Amino acid sequence: MPDIIQPVIIIAVVILSIVLHEIAHGYAANALGDPTARLAGRLTLNPLSHLDLFGSVIVPAITWFSGGFIFGWAKPVPYNPYNLKAGKYSEALVAGAGPATNLLLALIFGLTLRFFGDVLPEGFVVVGITITIVNIALAIFNLIPVPPLDGSKILASVLPFSQAKFLLSLERYGFLLVFVFLLVAWSFISPVIRGLFTIITGFGF
Repeated sequence: MPDIIQPVIIIAVVILSIVLHEIAHGYAANALGDPTARLAGRLTLNPLSHLDLFGSVIVPAITWFSGGFIFGWAKPVPYNPYNLKAGKYSEALVAGAGPATNLLLALIFGLTLRFFGDVLPEGFVVVGITITIVNIALAIFNLIPVPPLDGSKILASVLPFSQAKFLLSLERYGFLLVFVFLLVAWSFISPVIRGLFTIITGFGF
């Protein structure tokens, strides 16, 4: 496959995976009683409704051309926690819907590769590998308990009120915290991504 094709595939997979991640948040909130995302038109597969110029275009381009990997984000789906009807863990359920969707996509395509990879066309295998890796990475990344990532909201739901309030108050420093955390912890996260990929697909990575 020509080298120019691979970045295009990766970018397309990242965009679609991020869009599905955000839609999952919106559907979860809607199912729990908050229609904010639905009324804002965010329950759509149209990427233009979800993509952020800086986080979805500029940052991914910089990280790809400078380091050979893609890092970015979409516009967060809006929701009103006061409308949610699932009690203490409602925000955790909404937050967890995004990473759960990424993990489900990784399992669907990864297990397809494991059991049918030998008979599938090469192009599908390449796309399937990309989808699996990207969605494992997105799931793990978003479960990091650093604001504003989903993991911080999940962790906050089980912490005492004062600690949860302090954790979520750090969201104002979110981008810097996430950037520093990735610099420090990437050497530990990367083997986890590779290990899960191998467990799911049976392929080395």
